[in-house]
Amino acid sequence: MGKHGKRYTKEQKAEAVRLVKESGQPVRDAAEHLGISETALYRWVKQAKVDSGELRNGSLSTEELKEIRKLRREVQTLQMENEFLKKVSAFFARETEISSR
Repeated sequence: MGKHGKRYTKEQKAEAVRLVKESGQPVRDAAEHLGISETALYRWVKQAKVDSGELRNGSLSTEELKEIRKLRREVQTLQMENEFLKKVSAFFARETEISSR
């Protein structure tokens, strides 16, 4: 769920999705029965369809989303390292200028 809601494991989500698919119950009824939000269960069902290739409509699979998160973290790290190197380079350029006077 979101940042403020309860966290569910992959297994719990998969089991909830399986219940919806196998029981034929409407998502609303299944969510009420399981004690979870209807919105969350709709998202899980949709994501399961995307992951299985059943639904594509421009949505990203769970693996693709993981890869994007990983790449964003790497970009952030590289940007921080780049800023640090710029500062170090500027520092040494000043030191070299001062010592050459």
